Amino acid sequence: MAAGVRFSNPDTMQKPPGYSHVVEITGPGRTVYFAGQLGIDKSGRMGADAREQMEIAFQNVKAALDSVGATFSDIVKLNTYIVDIATNIAHFREVRDKFVNTSAPPASTAIGVPQLARPGALFEVEAIVALPPK
Repeated sequence: MAAGVRFSNPDTMQKPPGYSHVVEITGPGRTVYFAGQLGIDKSGRMGADAREQMEIAFQNVKAALDSVGATFSDIVKLNTYIVDIATNIAHFREVRDKFVNTSAPPASTAIGVPQLARPGALFEVEAIVALPPK
């Protein structure tokens, strides 16, 4: 994790489950934005269900992080888009917690959507990381 990054949950707010309300970056450093990742592997195969798609999507995030020398601990913000959120939010939380730093979880937004741009896609995740300067 880059110096100058602080994860916090103000005492005046409810403690969130699995994410931080506030992530402060005071620099210096690099901020890297990652496009939304679907549950489609390198060969083009889409996961059979929401949980499998989530696993593949987080593996895709890992590959993107690796490409810039980052890890899941460097993520400061996650945005997730979940089809049938009432059914799939529990799967998301279980999968997410296998990847993110649960002691300093990123700020996070989960949005229930009726569908995603790719037919059959049930989950999409995008990330922002803070890294030390090169």
